[in-house]
Amino acid sequence: MSDDAGLSGERSAGSGRTLGDIQIRDPFLLDDRSVYWLYGSTDENIWSGPGVGFDAYRSPDLRTWEGPFEVFRPPAGFWSEGMYWAPEVHEHQGRFFMFATFTAPDGFRGTQVLVADAPQGPFTPWSEGAITPRKWQCLDGTLFVDDAGAPWLVYCQEWTQIHDGAVWAQRLTHDLREADGVPVFLFNASDAPWARPLDHPKAHTADLPVYVTDGPFLFRLAGGHLIMLWSSFGEQGYAMGVAHSSSGQVTGPWTQEEQALWSRDGGHGMIVRLRDQSLALTLHQPNTTPRERAIIRPLMEHEFTVTLAGHDLLPRR
Repeated sequence: MSDDAGLSGERSAGSGRTLGDIQIRDPFLLDDRSVYWLYGSTDENIWSGPGVGFDAYRSPDLRTWEGPFEVFRPPAGFWSEGMYWAPEVHEHQGRFFMFATFTAPDGFRGTQVLVADAPQGPFTPWSEGAITPRKWQCLDGTLFVDDAGAPWLVYCQEWTQIHDGAVWAQRLTHDLREADGVPVFLFNASDAPWARPLDHPKAHTADLPVYVTDGPFLFRLAGGHLIMLWSSFGEQGYAMGVAHSSSGQVTGPWTQEEQALWSRDGGHGMIVRLRDQSLALTLHQPNTTPRERAIIRPLMEHEFTVTLAGHDLLPRR
């Protein structure tokens, strides 16, 4: 998306916005070399009602943003009518693939793959519905390509179905259109020392404590060590921690850091390597609708982990 004339689905696109002006959850940054693109859950109310789709914003410097630009709108007869969540966009084999969570009319949700020829879309369905198991409550699928070039989908199985939310990995076909083989279990939410049971009316009806898994994102550090960001709830609400692959492979085994990377009322984050080769973290905070906003923070990269560095990379207003 480097040319206004090439934008499709542009809707009331304005310039000069800051992140403080943009309601968004589950933010995801894509560096398109000339501009950064910001995707996320952008419906005004993502929890109920008919789904509108996904919008994106673009910026040359992560400071001021143009948009919104319509990047996905459901085609006629689309299988999901609402609760459109957490789009990620990855460049793969010369095209751009969006992985996003959709909910079926029967209440089961999963990750579908969409495709476009450019970061601005329009994105259209690529996989035949969700590529996560049909009768599992799945969300927040993310793409990871291993050292052998094999693509994997890493996703969450939701607490609403299994009480102790889980993270799974699933091989994909090389064209990203179908699952290949069977899912591989990675870990449960309660494995993290910082995670706490969910305090939610629905959780109180369960016989077992409820733990949440949200928003996995895998990142290989400069030295080769593989980490995963993922979110749950801690002592101070929504939070995000770091897991480590002992083998350096997506299949793990995975171990958890003792303390959350982000501990207070924010999460579902990802890491982007900036053009100066430094790292930045983006996530949403607070975790309440309609106040949620994306924030960007610098990260310190270490041999085996990342830590927060200083204050906000960019002012929110």
